[in-house]
Amino acid sequence: MSQLERIGISLEKDLLSGFDKLIKKQGYQNRSQAFCDLIRQQISREKIKKPKAKAIASVCLVYDHHATKLLQKLTHLQHTHLLQTVCSTHVHLDKNDCLEVIVLKGQVSQIHKLAEHLLSQKGVKIGKVSLVTAH
Repeated sequence: MSQLERIGISLEKDLLSGFDKLIKKQGYQNRSQAFCDLIRQQISREKIKKPKAKAIASVCLVYDHHATKLLQKLTHLQHTHLLQTVCSTHVHLDKNDCLEVIVLKGQVSQIHKLAEHLLSQKGVKIGKVSLVTAH
């Protein structure tokens, strides 16, 4: 663990009260842990704004498994981008729909490009990409 430094901050009572309720609900043991997580999240958000930043992403796709050759197209895209594709998980939601969760790593710009190809395939009903930095 790196060296710790103590700091002091001033907050309005109502803001601190709301923060304390929130972190208690989320299960934090103390304010320091919660503040550290907030700071890490903001730093990560700033880093992934840079196209060349290293990141990890989950791409969640809900699609009609009856769509012609969609699964083969999704698999082909993953195989042609092996340096970015870490793994994928397939979940049967009901008799028509499946969920595919694909984990990607690499530069933010590469991840976005591959994710756009995956999301734009005919038969994909909805999708979402979530990125975090790879420190």
